[in-house]
Amino acid sequence: MKLTIVIITGLSGSGKTVALRALEDSGFFCVDNLPIALIDSFISIISQNREIKKIGIGIDIREKGFLLEISEILKTLKNKYLVDVLFLETEKEVLIRRFKETRRPHPLGGDIEEAIQAEKEKLSPLRDAADRIADTSSFTPHQLRQFVISLYGIPKGKKMTVTLISFGFKFGIPQNIDLLFDVRFLPNPNFIPELKALKGTDKKVYDFIFKKTGTKVFMTKIKEFFDFLIPQYIKEGKSYLIIGIGCTGGNHRSPAIVENLRNYFNKHPVDLNIIHRDLG
Repeated sequence: MKLTIVIITGLSGSGKTVALRALEDSGFFCVDNLPIALIDSFISIISQNREIKKIGIGIDIREKGFLLEISEILKTLKNKYLVDVLFLETEKEVLIRRFKETRRPHPLGGDIEEAIQAEKEKLSPLRDAADRIADTSSFTPHQLRQFVISLYGIPKGKKMTVTLISFGFKFGIPQNIDLLFDVRFLPNPNFIPELKALKGTDKKVYDFIFKKTGTKVFMTKIKEFFDFLIPQYIKEGKSYLIIGIGCTGGNHRSPAIVENLRNYFNKHPVDLNIIHRDLG
C-alpha cells in the first residue's frame, strides 16, 4: 500500500499552520518548512517505519529557490506515492487585516501589500500544480481545521466525509463546496420581531421554519436527492463531499436546514462535519 502524502502550501497568513496541525490530529506524521530538495529522501527514511502511513508536509515562501525544482519533485513523488497538494489562499484585504492583528511582518518584508502581491507571483507555479485550492477568507481557525479534517481525516470504516456548511449569500459563497442549495425562498424569520434576534439553531426559529409547507416539501425532495446521490458517490469512491446551504444572512434558515440534515445523514455510512459559517 502506497504512502499518502499531503503537501500544505499557500499564501502566508492563509492558515497553513492550522491546516498542518489538523493533519497531525488526523494521524499524519507532519513536518513544516522542509527543504524541497530533501522531501524525497525524508519520505524514503520515514517510510521505513511501517506504522507511518500518512505524511503531511508544509511548504511556504521561506523555502528559497524552490520554484526551480518543485515541478520535477512533485512529478517524482506522484510516481512513488499517493500525493495531494492543497494550496491555501485568502483575499488581500483579509490577509492585511490578519497581519495587522497579529503584528507579525510578512516573510518577504517591506510594504505588506507589495509583499502579498510578490508572494502570489512567486507561488503561482505551485498554485498551478495544486490538486486542491481552498479560499480561507471566511474561515475561522476552527472552521479551517474542520475543513481539512473533512478532506483528509477519514475515520476507519467510513467511506466518505460529508461537510454541511450554512452561510449567508450577502457574505459570499464558500469557495470549496461541491453542491450548493439556495433556501432564500423559505419564509424569513428575520421579519418576525420575536424571532429576529434568535438563531436557526433555536427551537422557536426551527419550529417556525419547519411548520411551513414549502419547507416540508423541500426537505422531502432534498433527502430523496441525497438518498440517490450519496450511495452513488460512495460507490464511485469519493472521499469527501462539501454541501453549502445558503440563505440571505446565514443566521436563520440555512442553519435550521443544516441542523435538520444533521440527523438525516446518520442513516448513511458517512462521517459528518457541521460548519455554521455566518451564524451570529
